[in-house]
Parts: sequence; structure tokens; C-alpha cells
Amino acid sequence: MKNAFLYATLLLLSINISAQHKPKDSIPAEVEKLEEVLVKSVRVDADSPITHSNLSKEELATRNLGQDIPILLNYLPGVVTTTDAGTGIGYTYIRVRGSDASRVNVTLNGIPFNDAESQGTFWVNLPDFASSIENLQLQRGVGTSTNGSGAFGASLNLLTDAVSEIANAEISNSVGSFGTRRHNVKFSTGLINENIEIAGRLSAIASDGYIDRASSDLKSYFLQGSYIDDNTLIKAVTFGGHEITYQSWFGIDQATLDTDRTFNPAGQYTDENGNTRFYDNEVDNYKQDHYQLHWNQKYNNNWSTNLGLNYTYGRGFFEQYKEDEDFVDYDFTPFITVRDSANVAIRDTINTTDLVRRRWLDNDFYVINASANYKNNNVDVDFGAFYSHYDGDHFGEVIWAQNAGGSEIRDNYYFGNGTKNEFTVFGKTSYRVNDQWSAFLDLQGRFVNYETSGLTSDRVPLEVDETYEFFNPKLGATYQINNANQLYTSYAIANREPRRSDFENGIDTAEKLNDIELGWRFKTNKAIVNTNVYYMWYKDQLVLTGALDDVGAPIRATSGESYRLGIEIDADITLSDKFIIKPNVALSTNKNKDFVTSKDGSLVNLGDTNISYSPNIVAGNMLIYQPIKNLQIGFLSKFVGEQYMGNIDSETSKLDSFFTNDLNIVYEIKNIPVFKSIVLTGLVNNVFDQEYVSNGYFFTFDDDFSNPGTVTTVEGAGFYPQAGINFLVGATLKF
Repeated sequence: MKNAFLYATLLLLSINISAQHKPKDSIPAEVEKLEEVLVKSVRVDADSPITHSNLSKEELATRNLGQDIPILLNYLPGVVTTTDAGTGIGYTYIRVRGSDASRVNVTLNGIPFNDAESQGTFWVNLPDFASSIENLQLQRGVGTSTNGSGAFGASLNLLTDAVSEIANAEISNSVGSFGTRRHNVKFSTGLINENIEIAGRLSAIASDGYIDRASSDLKSYFLQGSYIDDNTLIKAVTFGGHEITYQSWFGIDQATLDTDRTFNPAGQYTDENGNTRFYDNEVDNYKQDHYQLHWNQKYNNNWSTNLGLNYTYGRGFFEQYKEDEDFVDYDFTPFITVRDSANVAIRDTINTTDLVRRRWLDNDFYVINASANYKNNNVDVDFGAFYSHYDGDHFGEVIWAQNAGGSEIRDNYYFGNGTKNEFTVFGKTSYRVNDQWSAFLDLQGRFVNYETSGLTSDRVPLEVDETYEFFNPKLGATYQINNANQLYTSYAIANREPRRSDFENGIDTAEKLNDIELGWRFKTNKAIVNTNVYYMWYKDQLVLTGALDDVGAPIRATSGESYRLGIEIDADITLSDKFIIKPNVALSTNKNKDFVTSKDGSLVNLGDTNISYSPNIVAGNMLIYQPIKNLQIGFLSKFVGEQYMGNIDSETSKLDSFFTNDLNIVYEIKNIPVFKSIVLTGLVNNVFDQEYVSNGYFFTFDDDFSNPGTVTTVEGAGFYPQAGINFLVGATLKF
């Protein structure tokens, strides 16, 4: 089935061909509307009662020098970002309203990007994907119904490059601190015979990382073909990436943070002479390929439809050097040696060994997505269905062992499988009651079945067969006071199934979220101000404990009842013909109610505690100065308040607040021979060279051995330091 889908998609790529960005004024109006149909079922309009932010290709381009998409979204309201390597390249993460990336629903052209089992989003698998985005929308809170796992903090909807009428090409190169370099080439044929266009991109990114050995070797591609006429847009899209990153998810303790901020314990071992060494291939090595086919059809001024097909193929491993591992953990048999000493035969049984292991993932993800839209002057209705099937293998192999214990090459010391089937139906209606009032109703039924078999990486059986049926209603209203002022309110319910690691920890209860949003939008020619208040209350929320499992994944626990209450304000104010300011601030309180924990051998009710990784204040600002037409200078600021990495308000788990500033310069040279233009971009990150930590982990364990007969809970923490002042500079040649 996998090969058949791949061959069919490649055949369509050779016949129907797709798109590349071009200035909006050169995109035919009908084609632009058809492009929007691609994501209409998961997006909202400007006057909807859903809290959201939009970013265009042009806005992303000002800082797009190879850093991952989460870093480019850093200045949106309520957003906190971090990166393992400390530079924004490699493994990067985003939190919105305190919710981690596994709770941020991400779709690419309406197709889920979150991994079906872990529910995470791994942007390292799609390096330089920002160079192929037409626009994106970040909905905070539950948002509108979307495809894939429910949005418990936000949903992020990305639309890939639009159709270009005119042939064009670009060559981009950038270099920077820590050996960072990015190279990409893009092209578009423009419309051939007014109906067909082919466009694509190839990218390569490399960086040594701020953290020791936290290197990245990233490659990616993007190719799409389109057929368009007045009423039809057919797109065949394929994109993917290959990442090899040296592992840097271990973090460091406080003492090391104070003395050696860039130390990386990954790969550390002791050789036969007692010397500390580091394994040179302690890497993640993963490939992911996406194949999509979209058919958007407009029938008349009222009706349009969209059909989407997707196949995603992911495979890869991470490799580790491990010392003194027990044979029993790898299904080895005891190793017996015979040694002669003073003419006496001695038989020794060896049960441990140094070894190098690989833990593999190999998965397939199929999607069919269909929707229809009816629209007239007063009513806008979307309805449709979504089905996905995921099949993922988890297995491990030992590629070298000092004492092999009778193993055979390519033996799997564990093997497990997970399958997930999801079916969703939805209907959304916006109804304009009169010139001032409009109403919104969104109903979604989501049906999920998840099954596992075999062993976990710890060689523990994992047998899951769970079915979840969710009803997710959403309703809201918008009131247009006058041309400048608009009020909105919404109420939404979302449900969410546990992920694979939750089942491994014995959790099978789904989460439920109720979300109330109240907002005010103010818009004039000189100023745009968005203000919203939200109250999100949860039942059985799976909060991060702060601890990590043996593969660096966060461990979660059910917190019972909890809530998030906050206010978010963002603005875009034109101060003069040369100055624009774009401030935002998010103030919140995030609490677990009657949180119970184990301390010193007893269960203790701590009352209301702070939810982990949820700062009470997140603020940002962009001050943009344009002294001449083609020159833009931006001074970007970000403040993140202190936060706890656990849920017990322990001082050990506290991350200090931090305040960073970046300088961004973009200059475009036009009217020169050969080139349409040359765009020069510079980015100085952390211009004041602040030493800060944006992420970490927290753990506890019970000490029942230091003082026999008593139990003492011991706390510990680890930290991920980020780079001091660093820079990226680039040039884009446009043809």
C-alpha cells in the first residue's frame, strides 16, 4: 500500500504541477481564493470569535536565516521557545499559554503534522520549512475544530507556497556563529500555458551548536506542481528532510551551569585507561517524507470543495554508547570465559558489557480529508470528514558490544508496534445576523482507536486497546460596535487522548478542557490593538512533572482539576512614516487545584500549586525603523517571567526570568543588472550577551537507604543554557 501511494503521487507530480510564492498582487484573485480553500476548514476569518494571530511569508522572511519555525514565532503573544543546542537550529520547541508542543495542534495544508503516538512536533525533520510557507495562523486556546489530536494550548495552521504566474528563482546563503551556514535554491516555472506551474526548493543547513558537540547536519526538499483554471486548483506536493544531530537533551546540573555552561554529557564514557572520552556518533538520524495531493473545486459563487490525500513515511534511529549494561536488558545470554592461573582453570560468568545501541522508529501515516463550503452574504458553512491511519514500529538493535553474549547481528532486543485510527466529522457555521452581530457554531465528533503490542524499549510488555469517542462543541458571537471596535466571545470544549508514553506509565484517562474567551479588537489606519481574556479549566489535565524518561521525553502525570486564567494584549502601531511598534504581553495565573504529591514517604495535599512550565508573564516587542524605502531595522525584545519546572512549587525547580534582545536588519537592492533584487539580512541574537536558561527538567526520588527505616524525598534539576550574543548574516539573489 505504501509503495502504491508513493507511485501514484509521483505520477501525479509528473502530470499536475504546483506552486511557489510571488507577490500577492500578481496572484489571480480566483486562484488566491482557491488557495485559501486548502486551509479553510481549520482556519478562522479576521472577525471570528476565535483568538488568533496571522503571519505572512514576508513577515517570516525578515528573520528566516535557517532557524526553526518555533524560533520564528517567538514574538507572538503567549509564546515561549527553547532549543537543545542553544542556537535555534536542531531540536527546537514551542509552548503557548504554558502548553508544550505536544499540545499544540499543527497542520500542514490541513494535514496533521503532530506524531500520532507521541503527539509531538519535530521541526528538525523539516529544516528550512519556513522558506516554503505562504502564511500561517496561530490560534490560541482550543480554537476552531482541526484535524488530528485536539488543541489544548493552541493550533498552528500552515499553508505552503502559493501559485506564481511569473517564472522566478532565488539563491540564498547565510553564515553565522558556531559554524552555522544555510544554503538553499528555489525556483518556479511560472504558469505554463496559463494552467501549469512547477516550483521547488532544496536546502542544506549545518551548525556546530552552542552546546559542546551539539552539531546539526540538516537537508530538506520541497516540490509542488499545480494545475489551475478559473474553478479548479490541483496540487501535488512532496517535501521532506533528513536530520543528523548530535544529542544534547541531557542538560546539566546547577554546579556545571555555574562553571561550564556548554558542557554536554551525551556520549561520555571511560576507556580502558580510565580516561573520559566521548562517543563520536551519539546522534539522532531520522528521515521523513510527506506526499500530499489536494483538489480544490469551485462550482459557483456559493459552493466549493476540497479533497486532500496524504502519506507520510518516517524512519530513523538514535544511537548511544552505554557502559556496563546488563545482559538481561538486551536478551543476551551469559558469556563464559576460561582463564589459566597457576595451572588452575577458572570459569568466569560475564553479565555486563559496554555496547552501542540504536533505537529505531519506522512509521507510516495515511490521511484522507474532505470538506465542502457554502457561502452567501449572510452564511458561511464548512462541513467535512477526516480519516487517518498510523502504523509505527519501535525496535532496538545492538550494533557493537564488548561482550556480545551470543547475540546475532541485527537481532532486535525489543520490538513493539502501535496503530492508531482516527475518524472525525465536523460542521462549522458563521451566520451574520445583521450589520453588527454574527454568530459562530462549530460541532466536531472525533473517534480514536489506539492499539499496541510487543515490548517497550525497557523490554516491558505494552498491550493497549483503547477507543475514545469525543464530542467537541464550540460556539461564539461577534459584535461590531463601529468601524474601529469589535467585541467577541466564545466557549469551547476539547477532549484529548493520552499518548504512548502515558500508557507506558499506566495512564489511560482522557483529558477534558473548557475554554472561555472574551476579546476586544480595535483597528484604525494607524493602530491595531487586540485584547482578550481567557479562562481554561481542565479535568484530568496531563501536566509535565518536569522529569524526563530514558530517551529525553517529558513524563506527564494527571493533575485532577486545574485552570489557566489570563489576559493577552498585542498591538501594531504606526508611530510615524518611519517607526512601527508591535508590543504584546500575556499575564496569567496557572494552577493545579488540591495537588497531591508523595513527600518523605507520605502523600501530601499541597493545595493550589503552579502548573509546570507556565510563567505568569510573557512579553515581547518589535520596534521597526525604516529610514529609507528598502531598509528596515528591527529591535526585538522578549521577556519571560520565572516559572516552575514541576508542580510542587519547589525552589529547586524554579527557572529564573530572562530578558533578551535581538537586532534585525534587512536591506533590498533593486534595479541592478541580472538580478531582480538582492536582499541582505542580518540578525544579532541576544545583543546584550545575557546568560540565560529557557528550559530544564526537575525530578525527585525517595532515599530509603542513607538512613535505614526513614524515607527522604530528594530533589534535583537540570538546565538547558542558551547562547550568548551570536549572529547570522545572509544574502538572497532573486532572479
